Amino acid sequence: MPRKSPIASFLMSATAMLLIAACSEPNGADTARGGLAPALVAVATVKPETVTIADELPARVAAFRTAEIRPQVGGIIQKRLFEQGSEVEAGQELFQINAEPFKADVDSAAAALQRAEAGLTRSQTKFDRAKQLVATTAISREAYEDAVAELAQTKANVAEARATLQRRRLDLAFATVRAPIAGRIGQALVSEGALVSASGTNVLALVQQIDRVYVDVKQPSSQIDVIREGAKSGQLDDASRIPVAIFAASGKPYPMTGRALFSDISVEPGTGNVTVRVEVPNPDRILLPGMYVRARLPRGVRRDALLVAQEAVVRDPTGRPQLVIVNDQKHGARRDVELGETVEGRTIITSGLRPGETVVVQGQERVEEGMPLNVTPFGAAAAQN
Repeated sequence: MPRKSPIASFLMSATAMLLIAACSEPNGADTARGGLAPALVAVATVKPETVTIADELPARVAAFRTAEIRPQVGGIIQKRLFEQGSEVEAGQELFQINAEPFKADVDSAAAALQRAEAGLTRSQTKFDRAKQLVATTAISREAYEDAVAELAQTKANVAEARATLQRRRLDLAFATVRAPIAGRIGQALVSEGALVSASGTNVLALVQQIDRVYVDVKQPSSQIDVIREGAKSGQLDDASRIPVAIFAASGKPYPMTGRALFSDISVEPGTGNVTVRVEVPNPDRILLPGMYVRARLPRGVRRDALLVAQEAVVRDPTGRPQLVIVNDQKHGARRDVELGETVEGRTIITSGLRPGETVVVQGQERVEEGMPLNVTPFGAAAAQN
């Protein structure tokens, strides 16, 4: 086989290098023209949802029932019959007032009743005799009428004496002060030896029922008009049966929920608020009267709502809200929208967005008109981050 000359080998190598350069020229030309890789953005596809519109508002806890323990008779407090801060039952004995004077009154009233009953027996006998005699004209009609009047009088005396005895027995019973309701009792506000009276203003103790409590929510009166307009337009459905979530001042949710009972009929002049009363079960006594809490009060239910993450909303130089919409060719374009309420970190879009469209949630600053995008689902991008 003949050997190739050095000149032929050089020519073949040069030809190959020219071919390689010719093949790689387009990429090099693109780089020279400044070509860029597609921008990476996180997107989400919008679907209609049913959401509950709610306002998180300040509130105060109030006892379901409160009873001020007051004496119904006067006297000296002899004993305190309860543990301060404990649970008491309805009818449980709380204080003992000196009962000796009332026992003496009962005995006196009982004796008076016996005298009245003896008089009634005597009058009844006289009446029976007069009735027989008047039939035979043995006595005058006037004497008979006197016997009738005397019998009526003694019957009235017996009734009065019996009522007096009943009243004295009630006073004796009232000497033992009892709880009118079941609940938790606070500290004793009087001690043994204190003199109390039925006409006094001093409270002996306070019992509060807190196995259920009221949560009084302060709602701006302007929200009432918003709720009415939403219901009238059909945009919001009634939310009165939706439970009201209760939160601690720190934001921690409590395990129980309540139901709204009613709104007050007057507006507080100083604040412009209306009080909404919510009833909340409180079996573990977690909520205490006077406690400051927050309540998530449902305003209404919106159906077929379009929601986007809050970070998806951008603003133009004039401050108008916009979304970056991705079309089928994976090109992004800005579009003006109108915003509604924010629900758990997502914003309702009331105008400018259609169901099924794809919205850029992260990376809007990398989107340029007409340039292709490298899209990834928003949830996956958040997980990677």
